[in-house]
Amino acid sequence: MSRKPLSIVKSRLHQNCSELINPINDTHSPNDTTWCSWGPFDKDDYKELLGAVDNAFLVAYAIGMFISGIFGERLPLRYYLSAGMLLSGLFTSLFGLGYFWDIHVLWYFVLVQIFNGLVQTTGWPSVVACVGNWFGKGKRGFIMGIWNSHTSVGNILGSLLAGIWVNTQWGLSFIVPGIITAAMGVFTFFFLIEYPEDVDCTPPQHHGGPEENQDNPEDPGNCSYSHRESSVEAASCSKEPCPEPEPAAISFLGALKIPGVVEFSLCLLFAKLVSYTFLYWLPLYISNVANFSAKEAGDMSTLFDVGGIIGGIMAGLISDSINGRATTCCIMLILAAPVMFLYNSIGQNGITSSIVMLIICGALVNGPYALITTAVSADLGTHKSLKGNAKALSTVTAIIDGTGSVGAALGPLLAGLISPTGWNNVFYMLISADVLACLLLCRLVYKEVLAWKASLSRVRGSSLALTHPR
Repeated sequence: MSRKPLSIVKSRLHQNCSELINPINDTHSPNDTTWCSWGPFDKDDYKELLGAVDNAFLVAYAIGMFISGIFGERLPLRYYLSAGMLLSGLFTSLFGLGYFWDIHVLWYFVLVQIFNGLVQTTGWPSVVACVGNWFGKGKRGFIMGIWNSHTSVGNILGSLLAGIWVNTQWGLSFIVPGIITAAMGVFTFFFLIEYPEDVDCTPPQHHGGPEENQDNPEDPGNCSYSHRESSVEAASCSKEPCPEPEPAAISFLGALKIPGVVEFSLCLLFAKLVSYTFLYWLPLYISNVANFSAKEAGDMSTLFDVGGIIGGIMAGLISDSINGRATTCCIMLILAAPVMFLYNSIGQNGITSSIVMLIICGALVNGPYALITTAVSADLGTHKSLKGNAKALSTVTAIIDGTGSVGAALGPLLAGLISPTGWNNVFYMLISADVLACLLLCRLVYKEVLAWKASLSRVRGSSLALTHPR
């Protein structure tokens, strides 16, 4: 909600003043077509300047994310997340206060965005780690798909709130979301519960297998979660409660060695490049191509996020059903490429086609992005190779989302540089990134297909043994 307002306000910072009525006692020249724009964005290079403001946030976010996960493993998540939300609210509000303080220097907006990007890195590793602590692998894709809809709901709220003041006092488009974010930080401080054990609930089973499912995790004398090393320890565990040694936080290199982390991280780089380009530039694209006002373009852009909610839930549900995270992402990425091409070609031909194409495009673009940053991150952060060390969750999530944030920084920057040559070229760039994201998952898709074949062979072997007993 605090990131979205800038994309709504962009068309207000630089607009066609010739279509507006000059205010009373105006001293501007009749030939001045930038009198209503907000300096320093009133120049011809305004797209590059807006792109620089976007990237101040996104580059700081990408760099800070790799560090944030390390702190997240070592600090109480409730304090860490609450402090991050309070500071995020502060810096979001400071951007809007630039309007009321009549600030027209680029460095102020860039500096505020840098600090905002750094403090917001406290969020994603912390929340994924908390939710991952509560839910096991069984229905994780579906549960996290529903939970992840909060990102799209935040985009929608940010768009609608920013749209209220975008044509009047646009500073409030940032201040109000900033105050709400800070208030929710206080709420989080008082009510967040990090671990099921803190309220005497049974911890979930994070991964399953034939050797792991032999034990009953709900048995209080069972020590499967602590990975018994010998039958002697198993016997002693059945008689008395097992000690739970505090696991050490995983190292950065150790997290990179977890199978699948590198592939999904690089895939997310290109998937997030596409998603964040839409996040930051879609309202301006709609305003320029369909000639909508800033508020109308902002309201229309929320349909992309509506599609994102649908896509995230669908991706989680399908990946749970077929037990194939990489395959689900790959299929959605393959479908997203032609849909983006069609949206740019015919999406603005009518209001109905625009609505339908925006929802479909949002579902296919945000579906893989949502799945990788939630269920996939939680799966890898509780991978069986970690032997029960759930403290890897925050670091793994930070690596995956931090790599993705590099793409999130590149996308809006490239869009700002390419858009002066035509919006068609921006969409060609997005389609190319989408194809690269798909290609990076090929090895993991192949492994999942082999796993399905092996599982199918076992099922057939069992059926033959039942139908032809000795």
